Amino acid sequence: MTPIETLRLILRPCLDEDRELFHELSADPAVLEFFPFRRSREDADAIFAMIQDMTPEPGFDLLVMVLKHSGETIGFCGLSKLQLAPILPQDVVEIGWRISARHWNNGYATESGLALLHQAFTILEIKEILSIAVHDNRRALSAMAKIGMQPDPGCDFDHPQIPETHPHLKRHVVYRLSAAEWRAEQAGQATR
Repeated sequence: MTPIETLRLILRPCLDEDRELFHELSADPAVLEFFPFRRSREDADAIFAMIQDMTPEPGFDLLVMVLKHSGETIGFCGLSKLQLAPILPQDVVEIGWRISARHWNNGYATESGLALLHQAFTILEIKEILSIAVHDNRRALSAMAKIGMQPDPGCDFDHPQIPETHPHLKRHVVYRLSAAEWRAEQAGQATR
């Protein structure tokens, strides 16, 4: 996949050198506030190896967010196909990101999200993108709204993969954006 460039970021496929960042984000309690557990180095390495061994469909790579001005890697983002049928349609496309806590509040989620939406709707010709998050994850919900996604309360659900030991993390909200809505917003911005 060709890297995607934004004003401040390069979004490129994951490389072996990104293993440390993956471990950092898999173990940081702030980053994982809305996840039921942190991962050990061994677990994170096993998941990272599995990601590297996969051959994703074009456009569905795990992307590393790199700051243009310094070359520092700050997080991961990408498009993926959710496997939550019958709760959500099989292979519905989700947009998501995970950023190092030291880089929060700089607009990187929004910037990478907008670039991924452009890729999804213009190059990959995806008809609709979803994003899901724990119901009170304000940072994630804010990023979803900033890239133009809208809540769809009728599709909110209790996540089946969250253990009963973490009931406060079970309820997930769904945000959506269709290609038609995105194109209408792009056209509106062009005439402003």
